Amino acid sequence: MADIRKEQERDELHRAIWAIADELRGSVDGWDFKSYVLGMMFYRYISENLTNYINEGEIEAGEVDFDYAQLSDEDAEQAREDLVKTKGFFILPSELFCNVRKKAANDENLNMTLEAAFNHIEESAKGSESEDNFAGLFDDIDVNSNKLGATVAKRNANLVKLIEGVANMGLGNYKDNSIDAFGDAYEYLMSMYASNAGKSGGEFFTPQEVSELLTRMAVAGKTEVNKVYDPACGSGSLLLKAAKILGKENVRQGFYGQEINLTTYNLCRINMFLHDIDFDKFDIAHEDTLLYPQHWDDEPFEVIVSNPPYSIKWEGDDNPVLINDPRFSPAGVLAPKSKADLAFIMHSLAWLATNGTAAIVCFPGIMYRGGAEKKIRQYLIDNNFIDCIIQLPSNLFFGTSIATCIMVLKRSKSDNKTLFIDASGEFVKVTNNNRLTEENIAHIVDEFVSRNGTQHFSHLANYDEIKAQDYNLSVSTYVEQEDTREVIDIVKLNAEIEEIVAREQILREEIAKIIAEIEVAQ
Repeated sequence: MADIRKEQERDELHRAIWAIADELRGSVDGWDFKSYVLGMMFYRYISENLTNYINEGEIEAGEVDFDYAQLSDEDAEQAREDLVKTKGFFILPSELFCNVRKKAANDENLNMTLEAAFNHIEESAKGSESEDNFAGLFDDIDVNSNKLGATVAKRNANLVKLIEGVANMGLGNYKDNSIDAFGDAYEYLMSMYASNAGKSGGEFFTPQEVSELLTRMAVAGKTEVNKVYDPACGSGSLLLKAAKILGKENVRQGFYGQEINLTTYNLCRINMFLHDIDFDKFDIAHEDTLLYPQHWDDEPFEVIVSNPPYSIKWEGDDNPVLINDPRFSPAGVLAPKSKADLAFIMHSLAWLATNGTAAIVCFPGIMYRGGAEKKIRQYLIDNNFIDCIIQLPSNLFFGTSIATCIMVLKRSKSDNKTLFIDASGEFVKVTNNNRLTEENIAHIVDEFVSRNGTQHFSHLANYDEIKAQDYNLSVSTYVEQEDTREVIDIVKLNAEIEEIVAREQILREEIAKIIAEIEVAQ
């Protein structure tokens, strides 16, 4: 039932987004359209979130018919200071999404109305604890951009369509949705437009099922943790999975992430708000994690989940400072300049708490290539930091068909063994992509937790075994593939061949007799 409901909600959301795309087709480039839709969804959400919060408080106090949206701006001003302290922001009733929507079709200055509302929301947080969380949040929704239309009238006409489309989305109460509505909208928009825009969507989004698997492994055996961290957090889907699986109240000190792409960094902060994570419970930074990590004062982290960009270039040994960086120096060598993958792994390990778990999606090449990458693998195995390697199916990620892996790191393992799981067959095909089902995820997580070793699926390798394989960590080296070819009984086959040959011999003799009789008759 839950699966049916989930698919229904997903379909409704996709139809609503497609309807907006249909309305704006030809007017707004897809890549920019994505930012406008998500930004307007955010505007609607925080408007409703604030209104509901105020209304609930007033109704509890006995004002049964109270509605913040009906209040005058003057009366509302009295609550500004308290609301900024508790919610981190403030919106005047006249600038709420629902009230701007009512007048939108007849507002000749709609672009100015929206711009003022966005600026006022950001400004409301200035000078408060939440200032960094709100600064620049609406930068990607430029209501005066030519991308929306050549003239003000055309821009406003498109803004009306956008507002109406977002207003008609059945988002309900975000907390009650069985899907991650915002994350799902993001994924759907990526799949609609990323390829057209010539951009790879894989680096921006981790499918929800992969997020689920990663996070369930990272929090296995825990009911609460101190902090969750993602060094390449994108739009925050992995951080939010931890909130969903553990319950956000069970992540005591909150959610930390760093993202290099400005647009995606803005989306991540928006995503935190959309999932009702309070401003004082998240700290998302914008910078290059490998060169300028922003959370030295917050590490170590008990849970690290990440899907870092695959094989990107970085300064590596061109930068003389990096080999002395305490995150990278223990391995004695830096990840290659053309492939930063293992630099992200070393960074995560350095910031992992003694009792923590890190689950990281990896490009398969790092498991077997030689050179510096082999030396880093040797460091990780010799020091017993690798808990598990999982081979995933191909075609799980939008924008790449590569069969990726997951590396699970722990600082305090109970044994000196590494579990290898071959999950390459754990998927169902959905249109052009493969998808992990709840059963697939449960099967992998159960194997990960039990560490039993199952023929053709997993193998618990001891240190000497891995050393004998020259520190090759490819799953196929340790888990033997099941031979699904048909077994042939040679004795039986030979008997059948002898029978056929004997029958042929009889036929030949019969034919020879007939020919002889014909010849005599002539």
